[in-house]
Amino acid sequence: MLLALDTATGAIGAAVLDGDRVLSEVTHQDSRRHGELLAPAMEQALAGAGIGVGDLTAVAVGVGPGPFTGLRVGIVTGLVLGQVRGIPVHGICSLDALAEQAVVEQVVDDRFLVATDARRKEVYWAEYAVEHGHPRRTGGPGVAHAADLPEAARALPAVGRGPLLYDALTRAGGDAPVDVRPGLLGLVAHRALAAGEVQGAVADGILLAPEPLYLRRPDAAVPGPLKTVP
Repeated sequence: MLLALDTATGAIGAAVLDGDRVLSEVTHQDSRRHGELLAPAMEQALAGAGIGVGDLTAVAVGVGPGPFTGLRVGIVTGLVLGQVRGIPVHGICSLDALAEQAVVEQVVDDRFLVATDARRKEVYWAEYAVEHGHPRRTGGPGVAHAADLPEAARALPAVGRGPLLYDALTRAGGDAPVDVRPGLLGLVAHRALAAGEVQGAVADGILLAPEPLYLRRPDAAVPGPLKTVP
């Protein structure tokens, strides 16, 4: 029984999976209330699956890239739950979850781009190729202005909120996913675990440490020393 959490995009969500079956999934759309909405989403997902916290055997949490505050909410929640219950916590690149959804929903079938809102007029991005019915990350993750991405990347069909915000990107289609679904993030984690992948054993692996993937420095900074006035 796997609990999947993600707070890396504007969607705050939780899902419960039994193997590769998504038993329940709850998402709330609000980019400013991650701390208020995640716990209720978890409770609703567990209730929808008909299980309790004690039935969980692992947690998968989206590690971004994403906004600083929202990202920390999901990761800290997953880490605390894992420590209290004594179960493993696995990090998953949130862009991989969006890529999984794009393939599952047959929005893409070849090379494509995932681009999410990084604010500051930038996008978090990664390139993927569809192989054997699943996405494989071939470039990124990174952060950049959409117009600064290589021309070849900008020409790829893109999913995520990025192509809705910036004309420099080519949207994959009207039904292209925009924000992360936790159930699909859980499927990415399940497939890696079923394949025997060990967390952090491969540099470009799927199972990551449950630590924020920020990619850039925060806006807030520690104030420097006061200047002396002669």
